[in-house]
Amino acid sequence: MSSALQQRLSRSSPVVFSAYAAGAAFCAYTCIFALRKSFTAATFEGFSFAGIDYKIWLITAQVLGYMLSKFIGIKLIAEMSRGKRALSIAVMVAIALASWVGFALVPPPYNIICLFFNGLPLGMGWGLMIGYLEGRRVTEVLGAGLSVSFIFSSGISKTIGLWVINGWGVSPFLMPLVVAVGFVLPLAGFIWLLEQLPPPSAEDEAARTRRKPMNGVERLAFVRCFAFGLLSLILAYILLTTYRDFRDNYAAEIWQALGYGGSPQMFTLTETPVALAVMIAVSLMMAVKDNRLALLINHAMIGGGFLLVGLATLGFQAGIISPVWWIISVGLGLYLGYVPFNSVLFDRLIATFRHAGNVGFLIYLADSFGYVGSVSVLLYKNFEQQSTGWLPFFIKGSYIVSIVGTLLMLVSAVYFWRRYKSGSSGA
Repeated sequence: MSSALQQRLSRSSPVVFSAYAAGAAFCAYTCIFALRKSFTAATFEGFSFAGIDYKIWLITAQVLGYMLSKFIGIKLIAEMSRGKRALSIAVMVAIALASWVGFALVPPPYNIICLFFNGLPLGMGWGLMIGYLEGRRVTEVLGAGLSVSFIFSSGISKTIGLWVINGWGVSPFLMPLVVAVGFVLPLAGFIWLLEQLPPPSAEDEAARTRRKPMNGVERLAFVRCFAFGLLSLILAYILLTTYRDFRDNYAAEIWQALGYGGSPQMFTLTETPVALAVMIAVSLMMAVKDNRLALLINHAMIGGGFLLVGLATLGFQAGIISPVWWIISVGLGLYLGYVPFNSVLFDRLIATFRHAGNVGFLIYLADSFGYVGSVSVLLYKNFEQQSTGWLPFFIKGSYIVSIVGTLLMLVSAVYFWRRYKSGSSGA
């Protein structure tokens, strides 16, 4: 039985509905992100294990758990029904909180395993959230609202974490639990608001194709149908995930190398304008009604983001732009690519070729391999390139991501254009 609020939302204007849904999704995922990322604000100086910096172990353990979660999510998220989302989120949060309790109570180095069990459930968060929003005529606005939350929350969770350490004198091992507890009740409220959203209307389904759970046979058929194009997209997404994870996890070390160590406000000040700019750019895609054209524009936006990363890095090394504007610029380029992948690119792909299914499957397919790349680079840097500084490694990675990513998006755009022109949807 639908609630009174759900009935009102189903009759509301697109502007009111979008503001409600995007706002609730933004706030909910900001809370979920705070359950995962606040610990990266600490450097854990003075702690090591087996001769390796302790933070490296913690990040590696968490990313391994997160990566495994993405592979599990290919099946779980693709087959998730609407009625199970809220309960799944509650279980996810409970396990994440328990992991931070263990991290605070279990002495080093044994508490490293707690980070694995923190990343394992939280990897499901994105797929559970996007399920509330996909398949609607205003999905661009809703997806943008959800997606920019991890840009904003990445900065705010680290700012709060550093403030808890410096202002309250809380140890780095207790800080993540303190931050997480503060976000639990707000998260419950925002999930309740999302539960009141009505399902996509008949008009939504006509514009964006019906969304439904996908079984194993349907998932395999989709992959076989668009194998080459999906391969190009997944390879590009591996670059974005790897670059984003490195920039996010080692932001404190990069800022320190740039001469801005001890300035917690930099995390938020540089991410907030990026979040706003990306949200506006992605939201404007709602005005494009033709799904094929929108799919190509998404490719162009992502390719442009890849180019911006390289050009901004070149400008920084040439002394044309300051360190602060360089971080903002590469962040803008990164998220101009990363956000469409996580919200609207796959939504438009399904709508263009009229496949019944859901974007959760495609996002988790890309995400699972994306985190394989992230873990691989993390291990390579931390165990094979220990002598290379964080900043030089980041600069070199920026050029590789920019060049290879731009070429991959060009290949993908040509492939899907030709598939559409040939009339081969595989549906």
